[in-house]
Amino acid sequence: MNNPSPNHQLSVCLIALGAFSLGMASYVTAGLIPLIESSFAVSVAVAAQLVTAFTLAYGLGSPVFVALTPPDRQRAGLLIALGLFVLANAASALSTDFMALAIWRAVTGIGAGVYLAMGIGAATALSPPERRGKSIALIMGGMASGVVLGVPLSLMIAEQMGWQAALWLVTLLGLLAFVGLLVRLPQLPAAPASSLRQKLAILADGHVMTILLVSLLAAVASLGMYTFIAPLLADPDHGAVRSITPYLWIWGIGGVVGSFLVGPIVDRVRGPVLVFAIMVMLSASLFLLPFASSSGAWLVAIPIVVWGAVGWALQVPQNNELILARHAQGDGNLAIALNESALYLGSAIGAAAGGFVLLLEMPTWSLAACAGSVALSGALLQILNLRRQRGLQCARELNQTID
Repeated sequence: MNNPSPNHQLSVCLIALGAFSLGMASYVTAGLIPLIESSFAVSVAVAAQLVTAFTLAYGLGSPVFVALTPPDRQRAGLLIALGLFVLANAASALSTDFMALAIWRAVTGIGAGVYLAMGIGAATALSPPERRGKSIALIMGGMASGVVLGVPLSLMIAEQMGWQAALWLVTLLGLLAFVGLLVRLPQLPAAPASSLRQKLAILADGHVMTILLVSLLAAVASLGMYTFIAPLLADPDHGAVRSITPYLWIWGIGGVVGSFLVGPIVDRVRGPVLVFAIMVMLSASLFLLPFASSSGAWLVAIPIVVWGAVGWALQVPQNNELILARHAQGDGNLAIALNESALYLGSAIGAAAGGFVLLLEMPTWSLAACAGSVALSGALLQILNLRRQRGLQCARELNQTID
């Protein structure tokens, strides 16, 4: 069994630090909208487009730039993406014009998306096969921690020192990760050279597309329901909760714990089996939300913490499976970037679908029921990957018998 060198372990930790700052940048802008609205004298609707600019650039732009990265420049590509992320956040903090700020948030989104995809790819390249799951879990846990711990901290600083201070904190953490990786990140193995047409062939890989579709459905269910947790718990029939903040903390802490704990499991349990189990648990927790909230304001914490844990944990085995599926073709980073795009697209679809449910004046419990149904459909879809893996295993056993 090969043990990773201390230098490689440090590199993975530094990549996770960059992911922490990425998690902050991804979610902090929404909390800064009131301050930005006042600073630039724009409406809430206009200020909210900063979130749209970031997410669209992240979800749509990052796969393109990952695909265009030369296969023998993986280390340089990772550092350039992180450097762009740092510079764009600094430029955002220095912006005195709203349109310039929107442009820089879009650039930040591209840098963030490319960095996460290439960072996960770099971590798996530096880790022996038996530790890849732990490495991916460390990075995803870093991102989850940035959302759960970093965002509230940066918002507290922003309230005292202005919205720019939050972005300067993101910039500083990203810069620390950049300097550390510049010094300690070893040269990464070159991916097999391939044309753009060959890279686009990933869209014809049925196994990869099934994995991406499961991620999409999980995001529709989990992140979509997250958008509407407040109206559900504020309903008099479901707790009449006045402050949603404690429940968001519970969800987020569950996400951090789930992201870290799933790593060792990924290295021991077959990926498709683990993903199926996670999707079933996600569906069950969402279905239980309205029942638990009707029974007690704090009893609902149980399905919420499970929902947060499995929702964040899912992407560790998913990214690992994508890397395994496309390792031979050398476009594992592109597969991860497409997976991130599926998550952002799923979040947008979930938010829109939930809004439509409320527009129809359906009871709030139907939000959780719809989300649970979507997650259940993802679990059923995952059966295809289970059957595929079983078929491959039977084929290998047959070949060994013939030999």
